[in-house]
Amino acid sequence: MKNFWQILYNTIAVPFMKVGFSILSFFNAKVKIGKKGRKRLFEDLILNLADINRQKKLVWFHSSSLGEFEQAKPIIEKLKKEKDVNILTTFFSPSGYKNSLHYPYADVISYLPLDSSINVERFINLVKPSLVVLMRYDIWPNMIWKLGKKKIPVFIADATLRSNSKRLLPVISNFHVSLFKNISRILTVSQVDYDNYSKLVPDKSKLIAVGDTRFDRVFQKSEEAKNKTLINPKIIENKKVLVLGSSWEADEDILLPAITKLFHYDKDILVIIAPHEPTILRLEQIEEHFFNKYETIRFSLLNNYKNERVILIDSIGILLSLYKYADAAYVGGSFKQGIHNVLEPAVYGIPVLFGPKIENSQEALELVHAGSGIIIKNKKEAYRQLRNLFINNEYRRKLGNISAKYVSENLGASDKIIHEIEAKL
Repeated sequence: MKNFWQILYNTIAVPFMKVGFSILSFFNAKVKIGKKGRKRLFEDLILNLADINRQKKLVWFHSSSLGEFEQAKPIIEKLKKEKDVNILTTFFSPSGYKNSLHYPYADVISYLPLDSSINVERFINLVKPSLVVLMRYDIWPNMIWKLGKKKIPVFIADATLRSNSKRLLPVISNFHVSLFKNISRILTVSQVDYDNYSKLVPDKSKLIAVGDTRFDRVFQKSEEAKNKTLINPKIIENKKVLVLGSSWEADEDILLPAITKLFHYDKDILVIIAPHEPTILRLEQIEEHFFNKYETIRFSLLNNYKNERVILIDSIGILLSLYKYADAAYVGGSFKQGIHNVLEPAVYGIPVLFGPKIENSQEALELVHAGSGIIIKNKKEAYRQLRNLFINNEYRRKLGNISAKYVSENLGASDKIIHEIEAKL
């Protein structure tokens, strides 16, 4: 059956993928960048591999994009400290590749070639990996088949599989059963994912529920943030701070009227707003809302702070560090398409608020179940919940303690994954 799937994939799927990739590059800037970046993939790979000690074992980590790579970092960094190995990191998307070119724990960084049999064979022969770790779900059939044929251990880390996944449908599941025979370990984030994968992996010894490295990563970053001073402590002294993180216009339509009303009744509240896209237009729209009511100041001008009630973040990449100043946080995206990372504020032990669309986030669902995640559906509810949090210090601290406990109880997945990797190296 394996030969059938290989023939089908290489005669239909791969040619279609090549043509589709070329056509899309004319219309999609991201695809165009990816296509251009792969032109010298093998030449660059040969040059980069020449600079490393090939006597060491090489562990290859593959991530689809930057988000998955963030989950790989705690594994890579612990492994690098504990074992004298080379690390190769590959990416399918340009965002992951370009934003990780200076990552200090990787010895070689590369795009993943398109998944043709010839490309994959050449790539593996050049790299000569001792072990491969695929992050989350970016699984390419020819890569898996070739690695399996060469008896190279392959792990899937932070593996997730929903109960309604199309991978569990009859014909598609047969394909995945064949594919997963070549995987050495599937390290799932939960028991539910373990149970779902067990429908595709007859050999249960390959499956282990270890947890999610996102908890380790966000805790690691929060520890690093403690040494950063983004805001003068005098600015937030004796203030109760609300941070709106990664907010979209739909979030702001609900939250800003509630904040304006909150300001009227509580003089000690300071709000920090970090729009998902801090364009000039977005910042001006937020400023317009508060115009003639309450003063605002942009983060880049904070040296001129004069007791403004709203700080607008006009830069990117600092949100997790901003959450450390918060007494409560609202995480955006859940009135539009899907919520952003709720672990980033939760790690600081504060209540986390968000809109109703949280099905894409298991962590948000679990925070709600635990009691420290608060769903907001409208302006009235937003004001009521915020007012309750900021007027009742004991209640706010109680919810914050639940958030901190939730994160701390889920740490340690990276250590478990490294234990499994070391056993196979």
